[in-house]
Amino acid sequence: MCAVLAGASSFAAITDWLHDLDAQARDQLGFDRGVPVGTTVWRLLTHLDDGLLSTALAGWLTTRTRPVSTPRPHRYRRLIAVDGKTLRGARRHDGGQVHLLTAYDTSTGIVLAQVTIAAKSNEIPAFAPLLDAVKTVLGSLTGLPFIADALHTQTAHAEEIAARGAHLMIPTKGNQPTLFAQLKALPWPEIPLGDRRRDTGHSRRETRTVKAITVHTPGGIGFPHAQQAIRITRTHTTGAKTSRETTYFTVSLPAEQAQPADLQDWAHREWHIENRLHHVRDVTFREDLHQARTGNRPAVLATLRNTSIGYHRTNGKANIARATRRTHDLITAVTSTYPTAMTLGHPLPL
Repeated sequence: MCAVLAGASSFAAITDWLHDLDAQARDQLGFDRGVPVGTTVWRLLTHLDDGLLSTALAGWLTTRTRPVSTPRPHRYRRLIAVDGKTLRGARRHDGGQVHLLTAYDTSTGIVLAQVTIAAKSNEIPAFAPLLDAVKTVLGSLTGLPFIADALHTQTAHAEEIAARGAHLMIPTKGNQPTLFAQLKALPWPEIPLGDRRRDTGHSRRETRTVKAITVHTPGGIGFPHAQQAIRITRTHTTGAKTSRETTYFTVSLPAEQAQPADLQDWAHREWHIENRLHHVRDVTFREDLHQARTGNRPAVLATLRNTSIGYHRTNGKANIARATRRTHDLITAVTSTYPTAMTLGHPLPL
């Protein structure tokens, strides 16, 4: 883990980092009888249970994060984003690609759980096991909102979330034509604007507007536990060209617990899993270039990268590439017995 925190992106790099350590650093990590050769490191990591490893490291990171000492209003809810990623360079023994489904805490930058999609399957059957893995780390899902892409707009998913006392915000597209038609047919012109935000950057202007309406009434929207229907309109302007995109969502929280400004924020934070996790794994750790093929190797390496990114984010590092180059006292910080990474308001040294 220390090697990946310092930027090692492959088994060879992990071994090189280990062999470059001085005697004191090796002693800190417990190598008092010599350093294992690269093939030993490779065999160990290849045969680890990637699911258990993800749970153990997520729990470790969570305990090192500053606890929330006072109750926060609803707008500060912890939001869990769910998304999948294909490891483009990795292959199974049968030649198929490796696909992982991840649950990401958008408030801390920690990956709470990751499961490997079975061969000849897809993300949908992996959703419930992913929830179970998140519950193992957090202890309870009660009150937590989850957000995922339209692939997971499944009635079974809504029931799974509700059974665990959690909530679901989900977009609706062509894979659910009846629900999509119901949402689109709502009297949106008569509904007042709930929230508007404007952003600029990269020579582009974006305006996002949110409208929401309560639908938890007899004869309402035909999706389990839906309390509100939401319409988010994004208008992009680049030079003289303007485009508009409208997306419909449902959410299982009532209006008093999820105002339009909250819904706007959650829809925006859904992209954190892509921009602050998957993109960093590809760019900083060059994940898609690695051709891991043996055993659980692809998922294990992805878990180590997730943990590295989460560790640096919980220590206030926005630039992960830069954080991996600043490794002073890294081993001391990682192996310390402090219960959290923030002690008396001061971060442990990196």
